[in-house]
Amino acid sequence: MLGQLLVDPLIRILPMIQSFSYQGVFFGIGLGVFLALLGVLGWQVSRRQARHAHPQALFEDLQLANVRSEQLNAELVGEVEQRRLAATVFEAASEGIVILDPSYAALAVNRAFSHISGYTVEELIGRRMDELACCRDASRHFPTIQISLDQLDRWQGELVETRKNGELYPQWLQLKVVRDDNEHISHIVAFVSDLSARRESEARVRHLTHFDELTGLANRLLFRERLEEANLRVRQGSRSLALLHINLDRFKLLNDNLGHELADQVLQEVAKRMVKAMPEAYTIARLSGDEFAVLFDAYGSLTSLARVATRLLSKLSRPLVIEDHELVVSASIGISLLSDIARDAGTLVNQANKAMQQAKHLGGGRFQFFSHSLQHSTFERLQLENQLRKAIAEHQLKVFYQPKLCLATGRLQAAEALVRWDHPQLGRIPTSDFIGLAEETGLIGAIGEFVLREACRQACEWQREGLAPIRVSVNLSGHQLRQGTLVSLVRQVLEDTGLAPHFLELELTESQLLENVEYVIATFQQLHRLGVKLSIDDFGTGHSSLSYLKRFAVDYVKIDQTFIQGVGRCSEDEAITVAIIAMARSLDLKVVAEGVEDDVQLAFLKAQHCDEVQGYLISCPVNSLDLGELLRRNVVFL
Repeated sequence: MLGQLLVDPLIRILPMIQSFSYQGVFFGIGLGVFLALLGVLGWQVSRRQARHAHPQALFEDLQLANVRSEQLNAELVGEVEQRRLAATVFEAASEGIVILDPSYAALAVNRAFSHISGYTVEELIGRRMDELACCRDASRHFPTIQISLDQLDRWQGELVETRKNGELYPQWLQLKVVRDDNEHISHIVAFVSDLSARRESEARVRHLTHFDELTGLANRLLFRERLEEANLRVRQGSRSLALLHINLDRFKLLNDNLGHELADQVLQEVAKRMVKAMPEAYTIARLSGDEFAVLFDAYGSLTSLARVATRLLSKLSRPLVIEDHELVVSASIGISLLSDIARDAGTLVNQANKAMQQAKHLGGGRFQFFSHSLQHSTFERLQLENQLRKAIAEHQLKVFYQPKLCLATGRLQAAEALVRWDHPQLGRIPTSDFIGLAEETGLIGAIGEFVLREACRQACEWQREGLAPIRVSVNLSGHQLRQGTLVSLVRQVLEDTGLAPHFLELELTESQLLENVEYVIATFQQLHRLGVKLSIDDFGTGHSSLSYLKRFAVDYVKIDQTFIQGVGRCSEDEAITVAIIAMARSLDLKVVAEGVEDDVQLAFLKAQHCDEVQGYLISCPVNSLDLGELLRRNVVFL
């Protein structure tokens, strides 16, 4: 500390500091002493001159007198500089310094102590320090301090002192005794440090050790400690324990589009809503990113937990406004219970996480209790994920093609590329079993690129075989679109395979278009400039696409098969189909109807001037060889 470094030099120059305030008098006395010395030297010179009366001796005496005079002058200047330096150090020290006489009256006080205590220098000089309000704690410890000063000539310790305005603050005090030649106390030097800033910093470090800086919730470390404490009470048979594992749905998409600052504001608002929604919670923690955990010590029943989860989902789903952005946040919640000693806290966490993953797999915005059947299905999904990774690496995936019939010509002029998985032991895996899993795990990116490349390659291969060129359509995933590399990937695949861009059609579902409208519009415009055809799949199932449709650079609209299945049986489905076809034609778009399975549907669509149809009435999805044979026959279907 500064006090320890300064104490010995300060003691040595203490007389200088005390006398520095009388600097004018000091210079006057110094000048008088200097003149007196000159007089003495002159007298000595006169005596020598009278005694020796020799010019050479007189000259030497004068030289000696001059040298002595210069030495004295240098010593005088050095003493003045040393006193000035001592005074500068005394005033510039960041620690408070007070010089006391043996009765503890202040002889000198620096500005730092005046700032710490709140008293002016004038209010302190001459007053006994143990009588001032700023030294109340020191006064209480005075007997102990006095014994230490008498025996050791020093004392140090932490006190809680009072500023002039009554504010309490932590203080570190060091006292050092200065004795005279007779070993009597001549002065006491006090060094004072204000510990307020250090204590605040230490408190902040302790807070950050256990609490999340962004949301103020408990962090992972404190959550673990609380979990172990609660688990111990369960083992003692006095309590029950429940854990909610909460993960926000599609938060990464929000983070990527809004930026980290706005996403952080969303997390802060979510944390506030959690605290308000669950006042009975034992601990609410933010584990990482958009992942939260809630502990309930002594929960009432499964019904009460279900009510809590429902209440939380309801509060989270209310729209929130962040810098003019109106957002709706949903969450997936997994709930696990620990009510006996057969399971530990680690198991509780794993089970809650599995239940949360199941809730997310079911579409999010819901809660799921853990059960052993869920554990079994989770294990099966984990196995399926590993097998899917292996399938991609070992080329088990194949591309099949479902033809599209042009109603104007009666010929096949396009085909939709569809992925199929033939497992070497399990046989064909239903697409519904692995596409959703691929979306969740990010494997859909690799699968999507494989289908894109294979479809483009096969389209060129059919042309090289002399068949009439057809358009191949490939489904895009939201993952591919969010990656931001779709345009460059399509451009590269077209260059690698040599397929003309207008023979490639990319399909994106209506719901995916609405996830980030402006970004999708910009991406579609770039793809359109490449010459690629674009299509909206499952049209009519969304909520607000009609207002955006004219802004998308699309070429085709695919009517969802749910409407086509109602043709001939449901007048409402027929009306919707007619409206979609009319709307598309007014926007100069072509219409494709999917899911056509009977002649009634085909006749109705032809009467409404639909452009293309696909479905089992035309052909089921077939491999590349079979579709090549269909194209080679050049069959007219109508």
